Amino acid sequence: MSSAATKAKGKTQPLTDQEISQNYSRMQNELQGLAGKIGELEQEADEHSLVLTTLNEALAEEPDRKCFRLIGGVPSRTHRQRRSSDASVQQGQRAGLCSMISRRLIFLQIKKVVANLTEQYKTREEEFDAFKREYNIRPAART
Repeated sequence: MSSAATKAKGKTQPLTDQEISQNYSRMQNELQGLAGKIGELEQEADEHSLVLTTLNEALAEEPDRKCFRLIGGVPSRTHRQRRSSDASVQQGQRAGLCSMISRRLIFLQIKKVVANLTEQYKTREEEFDAFKREYNIRPAART
């Protein structure tokens, strides 16, 4: 139920204690799920970043190092040969991306998703806080 639906429902008929409790639990679970997914994706982005750093260092130290890619088989090429074949890709021929390039794309996509999920988390957290204020919900004191 969106916050607009909650407000509309709140104007027509007040929520029962059970409905308030269910909504509170649902919102809390959604926030925990989003936080878990954000943490998981940030860890994956960190792993991709580490691999990219390692690949960049290896390429700087050894430009003739072999670069493998899988396109219906496993051709073996050096980074220099790989770059020259990339020129033919720009001329319209389709080919796969080198591991480093595809990892960078994946890394950037993960970062976009993390940013999107973070925005969703902030929005839902604001809705949750408004819900708690509206129904005067306070966490129980732990003993």
